[in-house]
Amino acid sequence: MAEPGFWDDSQRARSVMEETGALKGWVEPWEKAMTRSNELSELAELLELEPDPELEEECVRELAQLEAELEQLELRNMLRGPDDHRDALVTINSGAGGTESQDWAEILLRMYQRWAERSGFEIELLELQAGEEAGIKSATLEVRGQHAYGYLKAEKGVHRLVRISPFDSQARRHTSFASVFIYPVVDDTIDIEINEKDLRIDTYRAGGKGGQHVNKTDSAVRIVHLPTGITVACQSERSQGQNKASAMRMLRSALYQYEVEKRESERAKLESEKTEIGWGNQIRSYVFQPYTMVTDHRTELKVGDVQRVIDGDLDPFIEAYLKGHGARVA
Repeated sequence: MAEPGFWDDSQRARSVMEETGALKGWVEPWEKAMTRSNELSELAELLELEPDPELEEECVRELAQLEAELEQLELRNMLRGPDDHRDALVTINSGAGGTESQDWAEILLRMYQRWAERSGFEIELLELQAGEEAGIKSATLEVRGQHAYGYLKAEKGVHRLVRISPFDSQARRHTSFASVFIYPVVDDTIDIEINEKDLRIDTYRAGGKGGQHVNKTDSAVRIVHLPTGITVACQSERSQGQNKASAMRMLRSALYQYEVEKRESERAKLESEKTEIGWGNQIRSYVFQPYTMVTDHRTELKVGDVQRVIDGDLDPFIEAYLKGHGARVA
C-alpha cells in the first residue's frame, strides 16, 4: 500500500513537470526567433557593404517568415488563461424556428469540425440530437489539442444566420439563431465533487447514422445535475457504461467551468450566461442575402466571403477576438 501523501507528491511532481514543459514551450520559440533576428540583422549589414541580389531576396523571404512566426507567438501570448491549454467541449443548440434553426445548428457543427481538422486538432462527436426533418437540435463535440479551449473560447455566444430558406416554398428570407457554448475539458488533477443524489440519469436509444447498436439498445446516456440544471449527454460509445463514463467527464468539465465563472464573478452562474437565443444577443452574424458578409459584433471584423467562413476559416475572427480580449479573458 502506498505511503500516505504518495499520490499528493506524485501529482505535485507531475504538475511541476507539466509547468516546466509549458514554460519551455514559451521560451524556446522566442529564443529561436531572437537568434534568427540577430542573424538577419547581421546579414542586412553585410548586404549594405557587399550587395548581392540573390542573397537579398533570400533575406527578404526569411524576414517575412520571421514576421509571421512572431505574429503567431504574439497570438499565443493571448492564450495564458488558467484553462487555455486544455481540450475543449463545444456544445451547439438550435434556437426557436424549427427546421431552419436546426439546419443552421448543423451548419455550425460542420464549420467547427472543418476548422478543427484544418488546425490539426483531433475531434470526437460525443452527442447529437437530430432534428425532426433536417439539421440537429443539439450536439457536443470534443476538440483535443494544445490550446483548443484557448482558441475556441472566442466562439462562445449566439450566432445569427440570414438567408433565403431552402425549406420555404416561397423562397423568403429567414433569420435563424443557434447558440455555442465552450467548456474546458478538466482532468483528474482537478477535484470536482459530484454527489450522486444530485444527478438524474436517463438512458435512451442513440440516434443518428452509423453503428449497429444505434436505435436498437438504450445505450445513450443523459445526465442532469439538479442543483445547477446543467445537462450533458453522450451516445458515441457502444455501451451504456462507456457513455455514462464519458457523460460524467463532460459534467465534470461543465461544473468546473461553472465554478470558475462563479468564483471569478465574471458571471453569476453558468445558466445566467445562457442568454436568449435570439435578437440582440448574437456575437456574430452570417448574411447570405441580400449581400454576403460575416460580421463579428464584438471586434467589428467583417469578412465578405461567407462561404469560406462556413467552410471552417475562423482564424481571422479568433485572432481578432484574442488580440482584443484574450489578455483579459480566462
